[in-house]
Amino acid sequence: MKMSDWHPGDVLIHPVVSEKSMEIAAQGRYVFVVSRRATKTEVKRAVRELYGVDVVKVSIINLPGKPKVWRMHRFRTPRRRKAIVTLAPGQNIPQITEAV
Repeated sequence: MKMSDWHPGDVLIHPVVSEKSMEIAAQGRYVFVVSRRATKTEVKRAVRELYGVDVVKVSIINLPGKPKVWRMHRFRTPRRRKAIVTLAPGQNIPQITEAV
């Protein structure tokens, strides 16, 4: 992807809003589902541009697809990639924490 074609929405797919992710959001760590090709640097830049916060650390987790059975059909859920973003002390993303 060319840097001129780069858009934060291409990197961050959506934030994860769950009980566990909201617990760690209180500690200044937010979870996002990101593009499978996204790097830590791209995630950091996208969060900074979309939410206007300082990012200290980015951890990336690759989740494999799971085998599922529905009636007589077997299939796999798609692979996913999550990023856990740690913000600078005292900063938060109210758009995510207030959505719950």
